[in-house]
Amino acid sequence: MRKFFQKLTNWELWNFYLLYFPIGPVWLWYCIRSGSFWYFSSSNPTITFGGFEGEGKKEMYDQLPPQLVPRTIYIMHDWPFDEVKKKVSEAGFTFPFIVKPDVGMKGILFRKIDNEEQLHKYHERIPVEYIVQDLIELPVEVSVFYYRYPWENKGTVSGFIHKELLQVVGDGNSTLKQLIAEHPRAKFRMEEMEHRHGHRFDRVIPSGEVFYLSYAGNHNRGAHFTNLHKEIDEQLHQVFDELSHYTDKFYYGRYDIKTTSIEDMKAGKNFMILEFNGCGAEPNHIYDCGMSIWKAYGTILQHWKALYKISRYNHQNGTPYWSFKKGWRFLKDARKHFKLLEEYD
Repeated sequence: MRKFFQKLTNWELWNFYLLYFPIGPVWLWYCIRSGSFWYFSSSNPTITFGGFEGEGKKEMYDQLPPQLVPRTIYIMHDWPFDEVKKKVSEAGFTFPFIVKPDVGMKGILFRKIDNEEQLHKYHERIPVEYIVQDLIELPVEVSVFYYRYPWENKGTVSGFIHKELLQVVGDGNSTLKQLIAEHPRAKFRMEEMEHRHGHRFDRVIPSGEVFYLSYAGNHNRGAHFTNLHKEIDEQLHQVFDELSHYTDKFYYGRYDIKTTSIEDMKAGKNFMILEFNGCGAEPNHIYDCGMSIWKAYGTILQHWKALYKISRYNHQNGTPYWSFKKGWRFLKDARKHFKLLEEYD
């Protein structure tokens, strides 16, 4: 009952559709005003569907500076495992590394692989194409939300957060299950934690040892965010203006990054881009900062307005909106794909 009350009174724990329902009419108004249900599809012209949903990671990585993205190879799920081992070896990978679906979302089937046995199990289980990628162990993980109007040279860094992965710290006495049950966020995800870590629940975590419950740095997987809005300055804008102009086609979205320090990233060095999430990216700087739901709605609406203006301009300058039929089919296939991933997660 206590957990139910906590969920009810904390909007950050609400279901996605419940949270967004009150401002849904604004989104619908932009559809009507643009004359397209998929008005956002022209926002990032070189990413499928503008990066709203269902795009592959390969097309995103191919459009970023190669020195700023992790080494990545693509694996077909129906390859013989010997073929997978050969590809991984030829590419120079050593354990540990990261695996995740090429078309994925919300950290589904994102895994850290420590040995060949784990890779074999993952390959046997996953039903879709996936990627093998270097594990980037830089100490600081951040997200930067950036948008730029196509008719302007400078854009806006609207959100900047530090991420802390979902983790517990041992005390030398408590079992993993007890630590999870006492964790302010993990306790709401007990079914998921049992699915992932149930075989370790009785293990007593040594004092001071950090046990990562998820390696996916997103709110959906329980990561904790610290708002760094005070760090947004001209130096940070220069870094992301340069990135935006690299292909001149990434106008709206969120960069997930690892770096040695905030200062280094601002200086344009020692950072790696884990992902660029296009127009479907949520402005995740609304979370974990004590923001009221009304201020959160204001932030979301500010971003929707920017998305509409970017998409409309691109449409007027040669990037067509997707037809209703094309978008509907694409979303239907994407939802089917994600449902399949969730079954195997």
